[in-house]
Amino acid sequence: MIDRRSVLRTGSAALVAGGTALYTDPLRSAQPALDDPTVVRRALALHPGLYRYQSPRQFAQRFDRFAAEWGARPALSDRFLALSRLTAAVRCGHTQCNPYNQVKTVAGALLDRPTRLPFAFAWIDGHMVVLGDSGAATGIARGSIVEQINGRRPEAMLRALLPYARADGSNDGKRVAQMEMRGTDEHETFDIFQGLLFPPDAGGHKIVWRDPAGQRRTALLPAVATSARNALLAKPKEDGVLWDWRVGSDGVAVLTMPTWVTYRGNWDWQAWLAERFASLAGAKGLIIDLRDNEGGTDCGTFILQHLIPAPFRPLRYFSRVAFRETPADLRPYLDTWDPGFHTLGADGVPDARGNLIVDRADTEDILHPAGSRIGVPVAVLVGPVNSSATFSFARRIRESGAAKLVGSPTGGNMRGINGGAFFFVRLPETGLEFDLPIKGYYPEHPQADTGVLPHIAVSNTVQDIASGYDRVMVRAHQGIVAAR
Repeated sequence: MIDRRSVLRTGSAALVAGGTALYTDPLRSAQPALDDPTVVRRALALHPGLYRYQSPRQFAQRFDRFAAEWGARPALSDRFLALSRLTAAVRCGHTQCNPYNQVKTVAGALLDRPTRLPFAFAWIDGHMVVLGDSGAATGIARGSIVEQINGRRPEAMLRALLPYARADGSNDGKRVAQMEMRGTDEHETFDIFQGLLFPPDAGGHKIVWRDPAGQRRTALLPAVATSARNALLAKPKEDGVLWDWRVGSDGVAVLTMPTWVTYRGNWDWQAWLAERFASLAGAKGLIIDLRDNEGGTDCGTFILQHLIPAPFRPLRYFSRVAFRETPADLRPYLDTWDPGFHTLGADGVPDARGNLIVDRADTEDILHPAGSRIGVPVAVLVGPVNSSATFSFARRIRESGAAKLVGSPTGGNMRGINGGAFFFVRLPETGLEFDLPIKGYYPEHPQADTGVLPHIAVSNTVQDIASGYDRVMVRAHQGIVAAR
């Protein structure tokens, strides 16, 4: 699946004035042939999963509300929020107003506001738990529980934010994970929508929290600008070794893989992995930590081929599209990297419901063992962030029994996800962009509306955060010892 930060960025410009953005492109007419709501409605009709989790009537009602709000509230921020709610209602983890694909002036108006909270946090058992400072010296201890932000309870803020989160089906764990702020991305989903819906006063954020000792504290803390936050981020590597491999004193190797985006450089990741897998002959076990990894390159097939002892056929997912050819008058607003996507369904074969099945060669066939087999017990650490290629890997691990999944349910959805090919829909009047996946993956047999469930369900507690204890990793070690 394509990584969300590797999608196409156009060089078009936008003009922001008086709270609205007027998109201009010399290749398009001064007066666009289609207005923004029309482009949105017709582009979404190309989505292969538009009716996976909603009926045509429900979508029509949602779109009517969206169009009414679009006309009544012309400020760019309000329209961005309205479009984000509409795309999130598709319940697809790859359909979104992508912050990394907005033109600079739109991004500047919406995403670069000095409104951010000065600390990183996670949601644990419904509590906002502080992970550390992020852009300001707050003095809030790690493991503290935030009780109020500017007079609002964090859990009430979370309920208001979830309708803007992108996730597949009823997998709310992914939605909650998106509304954490871990300080690892240039544009955190929480930052964006908190800044638009719950901006601080000029004086900053009034925070009430309870520290790990149980003492309630209050402080007025500065709101953080994007530049200050990003100055703390380690620039992600795009080439060279992207992963960490360590063998502990107990003989268990730990492979930490925060990303599978390997296609930006020339690093031979397969050779790197093969060399390390071959070194496991004397090891006690292997732990693969994928908890922070949304996806990227399909590294999972390579790993699986070193895990399985015999040929294995995963559950097949068939590729469907919703169109044979895109309408000519809509094409100027559909950016992509492959012009052939405009005729993606030309040779599609209708299924019983009239959906077009394409790319039968892309359906998962038998996997064969390859390379030196990993002959030691293996645990894979998973969680709600895993929603694209890592979701698919976790699913196949569960099906094959080649390793134990440890942690929390993944993102993604067993009913299938959408991706593989994209249009980047650029609205002609506002310049707003949203990502539109145009391949849907549907299972050959009905599946539950859930992510992949771990074999061993375990998560870190508030007390673990305060003490720096990684309960999930420890449980994985214990499982490997017990398996020997």
